[in-house]
Amino acid sequence: MCGIVGFLDTSGALGSVGATLLGMLETLAGRGPDSAGVALWGPAAPGLVVRIKLGEGRDLDVQRREVVRLARVEAATLEGSLLRLVVPKAEAGELAVAVEAIGSDVEVVSIGERLEIVKQVGSPRNLQLEFGVSRRRGTHGLGHTRLSTESRVDLSHSQPFWAHGTADLAVVHNGHITNYHRLRRIYEQEGVRFYTENDSEIIGIYLARKLREGLSLGGAMEASLRDLDGSFSYLAATKDAFGFAKDPFCLKPLLVGESEGAIAVANEEIALQAALPAGYRAREAGARAVAVREVPYPARPKGAGLRRVRARRRAA
Repeated sequence: MCGIVGFLDTSGALGSVGATLLGMLETLAGRGPDSAGVALWGPAAPGLVVRIKLGEGRDLDVQRREVVRLARVEAATLEGSLLRLVVPKAEAGELAVAVEAIGSDVEVVSIGERLEIVKQVGSPRNLQLEFGVSRRRGTHGLGHTRLSTESRVDLSHSQPFWAHGTADLAVVHNGHITNYHRLRRIYEQEGVRFYTENDSEIIGIYLARKLREGLSLGGAMEASLRDLDGSFSYLAATKDAFGFAKDPFCLKPLLVGESEGAIAVANEEIALQAALPAGYRAREAGARAVAVREVPYPARPKGAGLRRVRARRRAA
């Protein structure tokens, strides 16, 4: 039932992606009133941008000062419920562990050279009130509005999910990963920490492991169709790539729209209409579909649209 959206400016410009994602999410607000969030890849920071959820049981100003003391912070601001830091280059996993050691209720929401995730409990309109999302510029982004069906409603369980420990990788998901508990037990035995009881969290962890094995984002998403069971559609992106994957049973809708200069993906066409000008081309992604597009920053030549890694349909 959740709403998922993604948008890529194929010109490589730093456009008003925040406003576009917010507009897409607001059209899908009825699919998930419990929480909403966006992951946006903007201009490169002079280091890493870190978004942190501070705890609820201690003085927030004390926690903020403790976090700032951890590194040679170049900038620190408290925006809504999240602390935003800019720090020198560091290993994302080690930095997250150090920050979260401050307290069990402190959580790193995202780390990246370009990625920032903001999310909150409530409808998508609250993203504008709390974070001014419409003012944020970037090349691409993901968004999610959630209806909780199995796990509690709070900021941690909200999406997008950062692939914890891997800079600039995030996902949004609609559906169910039915072998989540088995995979979680395997990963926990290997030392992986989980932050929620939300099955969507497993996707980012899975993709991050595949990227560390040397696969591209497209290769990792292709492999996920073999290793993740269930009915699902998900979007994933890094600072360099943007893509989607759809389960073998084709039970969860996913529509792809392309126009001159932009690609939009969502699970209802009304969101595409909010993002793209009249005359865009739309199609529904088929069973076992995986498509990835390289992000065309200004220094790179523009591509020709989403590259289909696989788009096979099961025989009836």
